[in-house]
Amino acid sequence: MASKSNLMDNLHDLHLEDEGQHRNRSEVKMSQIVLPCHANHCGELSIGQLLKWMDCTACLSAERHAGCPCVTASVDDIYFEHTIGVGQVVNIKAKVNRAFNSSMEVGIEVSCEDLYSGRHWRVCQAFATFVARRTDGNKVQLKQVVPCTHKEQVEHSLAAERRRMRLVHHDIMQDLLNNKTFQGSISDENRDEDEAVPTERTRVESVELVLPPHANHQVNTFGGQIMAWMENVATIAASRLCNAHPTMRTIDMFYFRGPSQVGDRLVLKAIVNNTFKNSMEVGVCAEAYHGEEPLRHINSAFMTFEVLDEKGRPRPLPPIKPEPQEGQRRYQEALARKKIRLDRKYIISCKQTEVPLSVPWDPSNQVYLSFNNVSALKMLAAKNNWELSSKKSHVRLYTVEESQSLCFRVEFEMEIPAQRAFTLLSDLNRRQEWDQHYTLCELLIKVDEDDSIYRVVTPSVSEGGKVQEFILLASRRPPCNSGDPYVIALRSVALPTHPPTEGFNRGEVVCAGFTIYEVSKSVSKISYYNQASPEVMPYISTDIAGLSSSFYSIFCACSQYLLDNIVSTPTFTSST
Repeated sequence: MASKSNLMDNLHDLHLEDEGQHRNRSEVKMSQIVLPCHANHCGELSIGQLLKWMDCTACLSAERHAGCPCVTASVDDIYFEHTIGVGQVVNIKAKVNRAFNSSMEVGIEVSCEDLYSGRHWRVCQAFATFVARRTDGNKVQLKQVVPCTHKEQVEHSLAAERRRMRLVHHDIMQDLLNNKTFQGSISDENRDEDEAVPTERTRVESVELVLPPHANHQVNTFGGQIMAWMENVATIAASRLCNAHPTMRTIDMFYFRGPSQVGDRLVLKAIVNNTFKNSMEVGVCAEAYHGEEPLRHINSAFMTFEVLDEKGRPRPLPPIKPEPQEGQRRYQEALARKKIRLDRKYIISCKQTEVPLSVPWDPSNQVYLSFNNVSALKMLAAKNNWELSSKKSHVRLYTVEESQSLCFRVEFEMEIPAQRAFTLLSDLNRRQEWDQHYTLCELLIKVDEDDSIYRVVTPSVSEGGKVQEFILLASRRPPCNSGDPYVIALRSVALPTHPPTEGFNRGEVVCAGFTIYEVSKSVSKISYYNQASPEVMPYISTDIAGLSSSFYSIFCACSQYLLDNIVSTPTFTSST
């Protein structure tokens, strides 16, 4: 049977090759028609049911890649863009974006299809982390995902940044809650105590007995089933506040802390943590016990609901009155999560063609600015339509034009270990040693070991023109796995403490930076990227037009700088 299955897989792969198509081996598709038993009383697909389908599809994809059983470790934030009605078809596609050691990221895309009109629309996107576990107890070392298409290359690269975000999520929350400015904004908040609804009124507790139909093929409680039960109690809590049927908009990360089995009792608890004029946050957790044993924390999540009027507009919600201590803590944490959501949504939604792009920087949004900074550079580097514009000796200049934007890439190889090149090029304080466009570079804020903010001054391009200055966030990343590049990403940010200097033109860097690949132990391929903004364009326009080769002289100077410092170990300043 196994050989027959392999033969069929090979025939299927050959069929795809004949058609000139590519399909990720881990890709799994599921299509479900929404029946009345899947819907709520409004005739809309229950989010809990959708989560079960999503988790099942993602698990099948993870196990196809791993070749062994997998369990859900977490599901990133989910934003639900549309509801789905009875009679419509839900199409779910899942595939492994990247494998690490024993864990992997699975991308999930959900769309809806109307069979009568033929319309298709996107419902949501999610990223889930699965962990492979062999039944024999041996440690799993997952095989690497080899991206083949441009989209797969982008997702593979960004998966490392998303993983980094997951690992620091808790620290972000704690830093914000300890921030004095944030604490002051909470104390200044005005609440109408007369209209406030006590949070105790919204408290829900429900118990479920885990039966065989609720278990997966590993005899653990199916993760999608737990998420569905959590969504159910959260909806009840939200309904008690508004006395209406709420619509779920977002879910903050599901994080599975441990398994449960058939025979366990799952205690599900939910309560409204806070309201924000037109939306509310409901906190929900799942705990398990068996017999006389104490409760085990299985999962927790935070869900945001809205109540829509007859025209589909969000309805105002009453304020809540939190109970002392624990209720007050949940109230404050809900405010922090809202700020993080807004920061992240604003930063990531900033299109690279918009001006100004200098998003205000503060400690609470630093992680998301850094994520966006590195992600933008990786997406720029992954473009597959670069054209060779000019070449001189071993230095090549590439360009790509899309809509109203022009991007360029300067690339060369040289004998220097990649890690050493990364160390030298990420020290922006020394860039003026080789780049004539940097007349001054001063460190303003040392954010952490990987991120710093600089003020950079560049000369005027035209005679009599203003000298330009830039406030740049520099984010550096070592490789996540072998084969990944070293990354140094640059983008403009706005610092309230550093408004534009009189007599200077404040410029914008949309997306710029270096990638450094290890060709061998002693040879590196160094690429510099820039999505040319109006302030950057004059410095490179003659090179792109083929009228000069100043790019060559600059990168010759860069090569010489790297060679001069290949062995020496200068004192590494706080700029790195």
